[in-house]
Amino acid sequence: MPRSDILLERMMSFHPKIIDLTLDRMWRILAALDHPERRLPPVIHIAGTNGKGSTLAMIRAGLEGAGHVTHAYTSPHLARFHERIRLAGQLIDEDVLSDMLDRCLAANGTDAITYFEITTAAGLLAFAETPADYTLLEVGLGGRLDATNVIDQPALCVITPVDMDHEQYLGDTLGRIAGEKAGIIKRHVPVIVGRQQDAALEVIEAQAARLSAPVHAYGQHWHVWAEAGRLVFQDENGLLDLPMPALLGAHQIENAGMAIAALRVLGKGEAACEAAMRDAVWPARMQRLRHGPLFDNAPEAELWLDGGHNPHAARAIAALLAGMPARPTHLICGMLNTKDVTGYMAPLAGVAQSLHAVSIPGQAATLSASETAAAATRAGLRAVQADSVGAALADIVAQDPTARVLICGSLYLAGEILKENG
Repeated sequence: MPRSDILLERMMSFHPKIIDLTLDRMWRILAALDHPERRLPPVIHIAGTNGKGSTLAMIRAGLEGAGHVTHAYTSPHLARFHERIRLAGQLIDEDVLSDMLDRCLAANGTDAITYFEITTAAGLLAFAETPADYTLLEVGLGGRLDATNVIDQPALCVITPVDMDHEQYLGDTLGRIAGEKAGIIKRHVPVIVGRQQDAALEVIEAQAARLSAPVHAYGQHWHVWAEAGRLVFQDENGLLDLPMPALLGAHQIENAGMAIAALRVLGKGEAACEAAMRDAVWPARMQRLRHGPLFDNAPEAELWLDGGHNPHAARAIAALLAGMPARPTHLICGMLNTKDVTGYMAPLAGVAQSLHAVSIPGQAATLSASETAAAATRAGLRAVQADSVGAALADIVAQDPTARVLICGSLYLAGEILKENG
């Protein structure tokens, strides 16, 4: 077992809760590490409910296309923890990761700290000690009390669309959730704001006004749309005619708009914006599976993988599936018990012929296959249980070898599939 895996496993036991939102423990460990958060390359901080990862991937592609070296911090990982920390453009090396974790363990001592907090500290330490031009930080959960919210003066903040999610931690209304996301806004720091419902936008704009943070909001300060197979972006500086995003789905157009708006505020030109559209890669977001054991067992089927797990994501998936060439579509779905399962299922009922429900391997918070199947049935889907993704796929292709099959419902399930399929 790699040394980093041993260290990460130890870190899981340092706090009785997986999630405990406060910044006190972060300030303590960062002080013990001589404040790496104060020594980072210029930071772009990204919060929101949907589209954070895709938007970050496009901003990173744009910056790198313009010749800049970037760090990036994202979560959760899919196959290996190393995916969370991209150091100067590359996934963090095993030896470097182990060294950072060792130093964070020493700095923390025996004090309580959550897994996300101590691993975020390790990422910040690595970024502070490696030269780069920019640091991209994705919020883990919420924003105001998230472990990433320790940067006094980022170069830019981005708030992607806010929707109902993680209500047990962030609040039971859209306004309260938006308030937590808006907690990343800093005084005088520009903030890019994606399309928002009125209740969320009102809260975000009010927080920005309190902090004199310039707002660049979708529909007010910038616009984006698809036209004749191209992406068109317009702001006060003019109009750009760009390639469509490499990431699939109509929802990626607005994610692309946020990325382009961010690049424009950072002073980057058209070449960076083109690279953002052309070169972005973000696994498990409507990713086509073309090799591995699953593909080998269903070579005539069209296999897709998506890790979206809330109603907003499901609406985007449903719209994409509806726009694909006609083909019977079947879902293989596993979800966590912390999610709005019925809300996720409802948009998919109109585009899928069936759903095979599975439990997510290795996840204590997984819904059982029977619970997922029951939720799908309530949403109007024809649902059955399956022992595994492989068994579900075999059942589907036995009836229709050329079916379109989407494995969906959780990033944790997507991670298991990517591990198994290289």
